[in-house]
Amino acid sequence: MAGGLLLSGAVAALLTTALPVQTSSPVFDDPPPDKIVINIATVNGSGCPQGTAAVAVSPDNTAFTVTYSSYLAQVGGNSDPTAFRKNCQLNLVVHVPQGFTYAVASADYRGFLSLQPGAAATQKASYYFQGSSNTVPRSHPFNGPYNDDWQATDSTDWGQLVWAPCGVLRNFNINTELRVSAGSSAPDKVSFMTMDSTDGDISTVYHLAWKECPHS
Repeated sequence: MAGGLLLSGAVAALLTTALPVQTSSPVFDDPPPDKIVINIATVNGSGCPQGTAAVAVSPDNTAFTVTYSSYLAQVGGNSDPTAFRKNCQLNLVVHVPQGFTYAVASADYRGFLSLQPGAAATQKASYYFQGSSNTVPRSHPFNGPYNDDWQATDSTDWGQLVWAPCGVLRNFNINTELRVSAGSSAPDKVSFMTMDSTDGDISTVYHLAWKECPHS
């Protein structure tokens, strides 16, 4: 149950980015007092084997965090040939308080990056609702040499926020990817990228915006 609740937070973020923009209702400065309930439908990907990803919703309903413990892409040395790319797709069911809807205003990604001279890496994320062909991809490139923490932020202007539809329950998808390329670096040297914090866990925070649904 704990893992399901955690992952459900990630789903909420995804749902908000893929739906059509609606501007008829006012945006609320304060989130609704009731809690968000997020359930995990599926978690798939080489970067998030079973039991290695969790989602937690903040007490004030303004954000949720996805934590990974095994999200690592690498090339060079004795690395597995398929290890250069890792991904994780979260399929979430998000229940929001009655009368409210939400959008993902921004997402903060962080981890550690070690790139040899000539190597490169990319962090990418896509957000979309189940059954929708509309996606919102964002990517952040990095070039070697690099040996330090990394951080990237996907942000959306208020006028461009994509809101979850009022009164409709749709699964929300977040697909993240880490990709490392050896480029011109020495084949025996390892380059890698993780999405994690300094304690070894990968944490991604999705910040939510709220508005009230129109009264019927």
